[in-house]
This record gives sequence, structure tokens and C-alpha cells, in this order.
Amino acid sequence: MGQSLDSLDSKLRPAVQSITFAALRSWAHAQEQIQKLVPKKPSKEVDLLLCVACTLILDQERGDTQNRYPVHTIVNEAVKAAGSSPKTKFAQGLVNAVLRKIANPNNAEDKTKEGFGVAFPKWWLSQLQAAYPKQWQDICDEQSRRPPLILRINTNKINRADYCALLDSKHIAHTIIHSLGSIALDTAIVIEDPIPVAQIPGFDEGLVSVQDAGAQLAAKLLSPQSGEHILDACAAPGGKTAHLAEIMGRGSYQLLALEIDAERLKKVEGAIERLGLPKHTIHLVQGSASRQDWWDGQAFDKILCDVPCSASGIVRRHPDIVFLRRKEDIAAVIKVQRAILENAWRMLKPGGSLLYVTCSVFPQEGEEQIAWFVSQHPNALRLSAPGQLLPNLNHDGFFYGLLSKDQEESN
Repeated sequence: MGQSLDSLDSKLRPAVQSITFAALRSWAHAQEQIQKLVPKKPSKEVDLLLCVACTLILDQERGDTQNRYPVHTIVNEAVKAAGSSPKTKFAQGLVNAVLRKIANPNNAEDKTKEGFGVAFPKWWLSQLQAAYPKQWQDICDEQSRRPPLILRINTNKINRADYCALLDSKHIAHTIIHSLGSIALDTAIVIEDPIPVAQIPGFDEGLVSVQDAGAQLAAKLLSPQSGEHILDACAAPGGKTAHLAEIMGRGSYQLLALEIDAERLKKVEGAIERLGLPKHTIHLVQGSASRQDWWDGQAFDKILCDVPCSASGIVRRHPDIVFLRRKEDIAAVIKVQRAILENAWRMLKPGGSLLYVTCSVFPQEGEEQIAWFVSQHPNALRLSAPGQLLPNLNHDGFFYGLLSKDQEESN
């Protein structure tokens, strides 16, 4: 989906993405309404059109602050859209009739919604129920909501108080996230009514980045220090790499940003340029975090392993995930995570720190991985870290495990 959105005109992309993601977050509820009114499953193209239009109508009724359109406009535009393609033209009457019934305020009783808006697969729900018997429903409810727009202040260019003053001058309502748990955050701000990135004050000038508050913990936990040699092992799209560099400021350090995908590595480079970070201390390398053919043999003081995962903790930001993931994917990604951990450990100095991060809520990718790794490495000392963060109002779902390398293992 990302590639499709990237191909759109920059002026169209925000609206298309917002509408598409809203439809995916309410997919199950929209399907429920359509099935009540259309007993025989419509064609794929008609079904997709009805789902998007149905979602927009339901969003108006619940007072959604984005995608605000008059209901009659939604119905009329959907009928016009049906008439614009030979695959849906025959269904213009059906589209008109179904949407008018959904939009009819007298049919409120027929709009009773069951379950979650996101179409979670059964295997997904089973895993959540087993792991979080008292919390799984709250997790799914939170994942069905529109995510908050959270910014990270680039403190090399502006402090949080001054950026808040800038937002005030633009009449942009915002709140400060002072901490997550016991960890203080001096860079996190929530924009109360989300706006397109292009409209964020100072974004192009590098004053801020868009980054979930939970993701902002990574650089804080790794705590980079002057003179250190640091590896960001799975760097794209560059948010955590940039945050590490922002914390280091103009100090003396070497930060290697490793990414297996050349196109995604360009995003890391773009983030560094936009934020005005020192290129002479940040080295971009294309390579696999599970191999060493790119490594010069110089051990690292600290390593960030933000590993590939199911992304089950960021569904509200990427609601297409539930349509893309398969149950068997979890076992495969666990193998990749372990390979990256093992490889990174060999490149870490004795006395060094490794931060293991996933944006997953499945314990197999988080707590169970760290427990397994410690059991396999007597010189791995587990340090204090948040562990599993479940999605809530201020952050997505993440896992953080921090390890210290006590000494070289004996052969």
C-alpha cells in the first residue's frame, strides 16, 4: 500500500490515505452494514466502493474530525464513482439505494455494531486472548481508533517550550507528553486535531519529526554518549537513527545506520538531511543485520536492534497489516529476529549495551525472545526496560528489552 500511496500526487495523498485507512479501521463494521442490505455478496469492486462510502457516512455520524463531508455528497460521489468504471457502472442503482439506507437517520437501530471495526483474523484474536485474557478487548478497541499525531522535537534546533509557542501562534491545539511510565520525555507533543505533514509548522525546516511517543523511548533507553561507536541495525525509515543523532548533538560519535533495502535507506538519508544532522558522523550502509559481510570488524559500544516483526502493535497506524499477515508469518519472523540478535551480539563490545525493540504485542516476539536469548548467553545481563507496552492513547504497542554484555563467552 505504501508504494501505491507514494505514487500519488502530493496534494492528493493525505486525503486518499486518510480515507483508505479509515475504511480499513472500520472494515468489519462496514461489511456488517452492507451484508444486512445486500444479502448476495457484490462484486469485489462494488464491495470496496460501498465499504469506503459506508465508512465515511458512519464517521460523520460519530463526529469524526477528519474526512468531514456532507452525507449527501458522499452518496452522490459514490454513485458517480460507480458510473466511472465498467466494472461498477451496472451497480449505480444498488450503490445509491444501499448508501441512502445507511445514511437514513431513521435506521439507527439497524446500525448497531458488534465486535471491532478492524477485521482482526481469528488466529490473531486467539493469540491476544491467550496472552492478555483481561486486556485483549481493550487492545483491539484501541487499535480500531484513529492514531494520535505525535511529534518529536529536534532539540538541536528548538526546545519544546519554544515549539509550543510556535504552535500557539498558529492556533494549533496540542498537549505535552511529559513521560511514559518512569521515563521522562522532553521531545513529545500531541497535535490534538491531526493535520497533514505538509502543514506541520517547521517540519520542512527540520524542527520536528512525526514519531510515536513509544518509539521515542528507544534513543532514551540506549542513552548514547560522546565518543561511542553505535549501530542502528535496522535503520529505515530513520526515525530512531535521527533521534540518536539529535541526542548526541555536535558531540564526537560514530553512528552506523544499517538497512537491507536500498530504497528504504534513501528515506534514512532524507531524514538526516531534513533535520540538518551531521553527515560526517552518521554512516549509511546497505546490508543485512543478520550477516557481517558489511562489517569492518570494529566492535560497537551500543546496538539498537529494532527488528522486523508482525507490526501487531501499530495496527491503528497501518490497518492493512491485519489483511497482510498470516499465522505462519510469526514463526518465520521469530527466526529472523533471533538471527539478528545473535549476529548483533557478536559485534557488541564487552560492557556494551544492546536494545531489542519490536512494534509487536505478541509475546513470542518480545518477552519470550529476550528470555530465550538470555538463556542461551550467560554473559547477557538483562537491564531495566519497559518490556511490553500495550497500545493506549499516547503510544502504540512496543516491546523493549535492554541487555548488557558482561564479558566474552568462553569457547
